[in-house]
Amino acid sequence: MSDFVPLDSVDLEILRVLQNDARTTNRDLAAAAGVAPSTCLDRVARLRRAGVIVGHRLQLDPAKLGRGLQALLMVQVRPHRRELIGPFVERVRSLPESRALFHLTGPDDYLVHVAVADPADLQRLVLDEFTSHKEVARVETRLIFQQWDCGPLLPADAG
Repeated sequence: MSDFVPLDSVDLEILRVLQNDARTTNRDLAAAAGVAPSTCLDRVARLRRAGVIVGHRLQLDPAKLGRGLQALLMVQVRPHRRELIGPFVERVRSLPESRALFHLTGPDDYLVHVAVADPADLQRLVLDEFTSHKEVARVETRLIFQQWDCGPLLPADAG
């Protein structure tokens, strides 16, 4: 069974506009998509129900909040079994320092993007929240010097 949701040109235009400015009014969104506002509202609701639109997000600058040091933690969990990884994932997701969590193939099981105050805070996080847990076999840390957001999922032009 596929997760693919068939979309027509109106759906795609609605998504193109919203991905660049989720605060676009329904009236402006309808105008951009070339449909009536009521039709647009129905389309957006259908896209939400289908799981194509998964939410709205306010982005914060970690440095402005005292978390100017970001890092990637490569974590190996041993043994790699469901009864251990479920609680591990929930614990990592609940940490205020966690920005993103990825389950991987290869020698590392997880990649965790974290934002912390400074090197001492990063050391505390690794020692207290990762390596102190018996299922964590290894943690490798990479500092992030700079980060760029990439382009939108759908191209900006409708053509």
